Amino acid sequence: MTLSAYELGSTARRVAAVLRTRGPRTRAELIGLTRLSRPTVSAALADLTVAGLLTEEAGPPTGPAGGRPASVFRLAREAGLAVGIDIGRRHIRVAVADLGHQVLVDHPARLDFDADDDPLPALDRAAAQVDAALGSIGASRADVVGVGLGIPAPVTRSGRIGSPMLLPAWAPLLPEQELNHRLDLPVRVDNDANLGALGEYVWGAGRDCADLVYVKLATGIGAGIVLDGRLYRGSAGTAGEIGHVTLDARGPVCRCGNRGCVELSAGGRALLRHARITHPHLTDLEELVDLALVGDPGCRRLLVDAARQLGFALGGVLNLVNPDRIVIGGELGAATDLLLDPLRRGLADTAMAAAVAAVDVVGAHLGTRAAAFGGVALALDVDLAPAP
Repeated sequence: MTLSAYELGSTARRVAAVLRTRGPRTRAELIGLTRLSRPTVSAALADLTVAGLLTEEAGPPTGPAGGRPASVFRLAREAGLAVGIDIGRRHIRVAVADLGHQVLVDHPARLDFDADDDPLPALDRAAAQVDAALGSIGASRADVVGVGLGIPAPVTRSGRIGSPMLLPAWAPLLPEQELNHRLDLPVRVDNDANLGALGEYVWGAGRDCADLVYVKLATGIGAGIVLDGRLYRGSAGTAGEIGHVTLDARGPVCRCGNRGCVELSAGGRALLRHARITHPHLTDLEELVDLALVGDPGCRRLLVDAARQLGFALGGVLNLVNPDRIVIGGELGAATDLLLDPLRRGLADTAMAAAVAAVDVVGAHLGTRAAAFGGVALALDVDLAPAP
């Protein structure tokens, strides 16, 4: 059974919805977020507790003297589970959490085929991996309230691939519909960088930050933008495609059809192509990063130059959005120590000095888990919650 199966009053459901999207909260926080009176919130919490859907735990000490902590309320596992799936070119990652925002399973798997070219087998594998992840904690699909799926391409508000040339094999599909047919569960789909932003906002480097830009550096480059605590998708749903910002209008043609895009100088495909000149047996970005981190001069130079180019593109974002924080993640994000200084120099060359001084550029806390965790957040409807 899940939360929807219980007979609860409208007030209890309203409080439960806030706990689902916002995570564990004190009574005072729930009063502020629901705009209900203290007695009304207390009654709703009592109803949820009697139904076995709520847990209460001590919060951190309050005040400079470490005063008595306020109780924190969290939806229990009995309220249901949320599933996040990240499908990359050569991997599928599945995460499962309860509605109290506790991640229970994080299961990555490598693919022996290219998911960019074979979407249907990838979706089949994803569905099987969901069942395996649920089985590992003694759960089943009946316990799941929703699934969030991330794919490496812009996704429109209608659920279609926003730029078909970026993922042509997926372009004829409605990924949400395809996965729903396999799992018979509610599914929501978004770009993997958007989900990375959500994951870091809820569980990672953006937890205390209302305005942030998350950058996923992998085979391609994408960004997810959180403004005033809400995921910003743009009018068509394709905001954040920083990998296809033009740096050189006379440069080579990109797979998107434009010239001189950031991906052509800083994306994983380009970096691997250049690195294989001296390392012909290099297979993936993880190997490239490992070589750079142990001091290989060619690989280090590739990453440093890529970070500077990315900084140029992010300077425009900084001028337009003025975020508090830029979070660098993805497979190349493992080289944060190499990337941050040249990226900051690129920002300083292209953005307003006040914006550069105000922004904090940091590495992602979740690493390659960010998109799958963001899929969990999507299934929890975190992105639909009113601005705090």
